Amino acid sequence: MRYLFSAALTAMGLLTGGGGAHADVLPGLRGHDHTGFTVPDMAQAVDFFDNVLGCKTAMSFGPFSDDKGTFMTDALGVDAKAVIKKITQVRCGFGSNIELFEYSAPDQKTLTRRNSDIGAFHIALYVDDVALAKAYLDKKGIATRMGPIPIKEGPAGGQTILYFQAPWGLQFEAISYPQGMAYEKTSDIKLWDPKKPGE
Repeated sequence: MRYLFSAALTAMGLLTGGGGAHADVLPGLRGHDHTGFTVPDMAQAVDFFDNVLGCKTAMSFGPFSDDKGTFMTDALGVDAKAVIKKITQVRCGFGSNIELFEYSAPDQKTLTRRNSDIGAFHIALYVDDVALAKAYLDKKGIATRMGPIPIKEGPAGGQTILYFQAPWGLQFEAISYPQGMAYEKTSDIKLWDPKKPGE
């Protein structure tokens, strides 16, 4: 039913922007530069990204703090006494960058979110073969979930997925769609594809 409703809106030009008013755009928007994650231990995180996933560390910097003022609250929305011990940026193949933070803060919490929790997140990495990725992760002792799971129906038809977790709990997904996805046949907007990074 949801797909029929979506198709009806598309036909009327309401989803594709055909003939209707265009949404506002962030001035100068070019694309997604990076996503940031706070990790409990930077050395552990960098080891996982570089030596398990095969990403490449581009740069590290820090620390940052403000012992006398409220810069950390004003700029970042964290406790005024929070300290960013280190920031590291990594690149994983053809994709936007990943920024890792190691913080200490008086009110610091450890979040253990599931995918169903509001505010939960995961990093999806495109691979050529999800089954091969699973075998590799299993050999490395990385916690994987059920899969590979092939998606055969609906707009995402053509995907194969597998969820897995970093040692500190950050959730990942291995995804592949070598022949594309079903939505591409009807949508004017194509999702960014790491197989064709320039398109």
